[in-house]
Amino acid sequence: MTDAIRTEHLHKEFLIGVRGYGYDTLRERLVDVASAPVRRLLGRARSSPPEGALLHALDDVTLRIGQGEVVGIIGNNGAGKSTLLKVLSRITEPTAGWAEITGRVGSLLEVGTGFHPELTGRENIMLNGAILGMRRAEIRRQFDEIVAFADIEQFLDTPVKRYSSGMYVRLAFSVAAHLQTEVLIVDEVLAVGDTEFQRKCLGRMDAVAREGRTVLFVSHNMAVIQALCERGIFLQAGRVMADAPVDEAIGHYLRSLEQMMGTELLERTDRRGWHRVMISAVEARQPDGSAPATGRPVRFTVTVTGLQPGSTCRLTILNHLGQPVSRLESGNVGPLDDTVRAAAPDRPAQFVCDVGALPLLPGRYRIDVQLRGTHQVEDEIDSASMFDVEPGLLSGRPVAVNGVGDVALDHRWSVPVL
Repeated sequence: MTDAIRTEHLHKEFLIGVRGYGYDTLRERLVDVASAPVRRLLGRARSSPPEGALLHALDDVTLRIGQGEVVGIIGNNGAGKSTLLKVLSRITEPTAGWAEITGRVGSLLEVGTGFHPELTGRENIMLNGAILGMRRAEIRRQFDEIVAFADIEQFLDTPVKRYSSGMYVRLAFSVAAHLQTEVLIVDEVLAVGDTEFQRKCLGRMDAVAREGRTVLFVSHNMAVIQALCERGIFLQAGRVMADAPVDEAIGHYLRSLEQMMGTELLERTDRRGWHRVMISAVEARQPDGSAPATGRPVRFTVTVTGLQPGSTCRLTILNHLGQPVSRLESGNVGPLDDTVRAAAPDRPAQFVCDVGALPLLPGRYRIDVQLRGTHQVEDEIDSASMFDVEPGLLSGRPVAVNGVGDVALDHRWSVPVL
């Protein structure tokens, strides 16, 4: 099989807390050069980064991906997935090693990647095709299909800077998936779209794969990776930990999540937000302290280091494959003092969420947690906790351990006599 993508000993390093020139604009570079003599006179010359400030986003990544392969890139936040895709898409250069792609590349890494905000949707479609080296006639052959898929026909001649994020991502994906590229690279930007659009995207990606084109796909949803991909590459701390058939790679990833959740939350580095206050513990138990069970009351407790004005908490419950099952938001329950146990804003507090009868089937679930302050995400951790749901009773009937799906619905049957 001919290689579509090759990398050899790929490294990518970033200086933490030190702005390098890699992403500076020309204006920032000129200002920095002009101000250097003044800094020297004042004794404020830039110091060398402290030891340990180097982040190894990619560490000795060597891959071979054949033409027509559909490959899922998986790993927790900070594993290097997006960095790898940016190196392959020529958005950033590697620190060492090299990467080579054979053929034209269509990539969708962020909402509106490659779009000019002042140009209209029509103009951006033509511009993207031209950048990919396509002839005008080739772009026009795909034009109507791109517009129909994105469902933005009435806004086609509107500058894309006025598009909503949903419209942006619909058009961006449609352009990337329909223009005739040999390699399609997609990050988890599809999470921006609604459920119907996500289904369309997955269907289109499946069609692209059947056409014999190479697809690289990043997602935290293992069910989607399982459905689309034949091969999985599991990254952890910038290194390839598994490159195997997709089920085997997912198994490695899920086991790593369980190991990671043994770390104290305050020591976890794979978190996002301002971190003025932080999540320190997450627990799911019955009110009497026993393990959660189907049909029984359950209490979710999130301990935080403090509170900000208007603090709210959001829990997202996912099944073992990373598919969202339910979301619980404190802002929808009632006033803050009804949902938070706290003595003072600068002291530890607990968000407590009670569910009267847990509607989940027996199995293993995990929790993503987001803590918000005033218009800001203060702390956010994926896979903050994991819990097992034990078999229980629903309306007096035992719930099947190997049930279908994730949710147990309270129900009754009747058989009318005709």
